[in-house]
Amino acid sequence: METTLKRKGQKWLQWAVQHPKKFFTYSMILLSLSFIGSLIQGIFFPSDTTFKIRPPVLYSKSKMSQNLPVNNDKEMEKIVKELETLKVKRDQNALKKEDSLRIDYLFNQYQKLKNGH
Repeated sequence: METTLKRKGQKWLQWAVQHPKKFFTYSMILLSLSFIGSLIQGIFFPSDTTFKIRPPVLYSKSKMSQNLPVNNDKEMEKIVKELETLKVKRDQNALKKEDSLRIDYLFNQYQKLKNGH
């Protein structure tokens, strides 16, 4: 079975080499018919999934993306309140090294929220 397919394939290849114009003509006819058939299928029998590409969640207008500024404002308010308590602690000369690190961290977080990063 494999040898007969191999022989037929070699015979077709030899014919294509001996008759390049006919091979080209038949190939173009086959491609043209395929293209026309594809057009007819697309026009008269369109698929249901055509043009139903959904954008990624990052770019859609969801409630979560609209609530981000509100959440940022709440976070900024929390940071300001905590910084105010640390300021009172500073005025009482009761700051520790951990408090200084916390102030730096809170200030950086506040700047990130303020700048939108």
